[in-house]
Amino acid sequence: MSDQSLNWLIIVDVTYVAILVVTAIRIIWDTTATHKTLAYLLLVFFVPIFGVLFYFSFGVNYRKRKVYSKKLIKDDQLRRRVIRQIITRSEANLRAYRERIGNATGLARLLLNSSISPLTIGNRVRVLVNGEEKFPEVLESLRSARHHIHLEYYIYEEGEIGNEIAEVLMAKAREGVKVRVIYDAFGSRGLRRRFIRDLRSAGVEVFPFNRIHFAPLANRLNYRNHRKIIVVDGATGFVGGLNISDRYANYTPRLGRRPEVFWRDTHVRIDGPGVMHLQYLFFCDWNFCAKQDLAPDADYFPLKRFPGGEESVQIAASGPDSPASTIMLSMAKAINLARREILISTPYFIPGETILNAIRVAALSGVSVKILAPGLSDSRLVNAAAWSYYDDLLSAGVEIYLYRKGFIHAKSMVVDDNLAVVGTANMDYRSFELNFEVNAVVYSEGVARTLREIFMEDLKDAERIDPVTWRERTIFKQIPEKMARLLSPLL
Repeated sequence: MSDQSLNWLIIVDVTYVAILVVTAIRIIWDTTATHKTLAYLLLVFFVPIFGVLFYFSFGVNYRKRKVYSKKLIKDDQLRRRVIRQIITRSEANLRAYRERIGNATGLARLLLNSSISPLTIGNRVRVLVNGEEKFPEVLESLRSARHHIHLEYYIYEEGEIGNEIAEVLMAKAREGVKVRVIYDAFGSRGLRRRFIRDLRSAGVEVFPFNRIHFAPLANRLNYRNHRKIIVVDGATGFVGGLNISDRYANYTPRLGRRPEVFWRDTHVRIDGPGVMHLQYLFFCDWNFCAKQDLAPDADYFPLKRFPGGEESVQIAASGPDSPASTIMLSMAKAINLARREILISTPYFIPGETILNAIRVAALSGVSVKILAPGLSDSRLVNAAAWSYYDDLLSAGVEIYLYRKGFIHAKSMVVDDNLAVVGTANMDYRSFELNFEVNAVVYSEGVARTLREIFMEDLKDAERIDPVTWRERTIFKQIPEKMARLLSPLL
């Protein structure tokens, strides 16, 4: 080897080592969670070049680099006054409905203090099972809109469902209804330009969340807007696990066919003041995406137009812009509140130590804990990582069921007799730390009872894992799961 070649090799080696050192310092400085810090460091040092590219593409911490501001009210003095009013009203509701909320008062205060999410009363909440119940309800609500329609989705796909909703949106826009649509640029990457152009030509305002120009180099690709929100006239809202796509409908009437995989999912419709925080989240996301300054007023945040209802509702939301994961904290708190029973449905179960220990403590304390997870998954790697947690849970007495009828995509939790959670957040690192998510927290015996009945019906199509058989699996099955668990903070 010539001296010149040797010199070039030395320069390359020194440069690469310098890049590794700088990247390592950046990871240590920027990544708050120890498990993620170690995972990224292992990836950077043991997978040359790719590890560095992966971190800078997907790992940059936007909690320290605010993605956007949530300050809808620019006047700080007015904003502080509004926050005081929300806290005062919520505390009054807590006192007035203490018996109905029961021992979940601490959870209500957590949501109030961590994200100024108001505790609202007088809502009507309807649980919607699968696309067969959700989509007709959504279409009826959209057709009844008089002032505005706000729609925000991770996945919006063209097809029978997507096109029918688009036709209604365009028709309402032509009638003079303000129609605004946000779609995630990654989740809805299949939307054609012509589809967007047709919506805009009809008067629908449409913007992507975090526009992606070149996916392989998009460092915001990892920070996805996973929310599914619809708000109609500020009084009716929808939130849950179902995106807009034919795959979420188990039967499409016009096409007269069923999908290859049965899709089991859960959504809720809320009529009442609980919708206002969904509206607030949409406004924040809209002003970021559209680069507008849409201001809240009585048309968008009505105070006296709500139908009478009996349910108490709070909205839990978090994302990379939040100082802490309200979603994760609220789930942990809800689990800790349990005295009798916890029922969890989740398609992706990579809980992290906080949620894992909360579930184990509950089970070891005598609480009946049942988890319904996919038997059929759309990601083998995620499934393997999830299975690595089952040993700890089974040893603590948790009952784990694998859904066999199709794919379980519902994200719900029932705690005892009066607390129910339905939303977009999976029980995994991505939902807790990376995605923009939203859950509806409902303090209601009726809603909790409905979700419990649905859960028990789902168990009829599930297979319970036998702890003894599970522990006797061969080492060749367990090693890939342990390896996948090492990557779980990055999945």
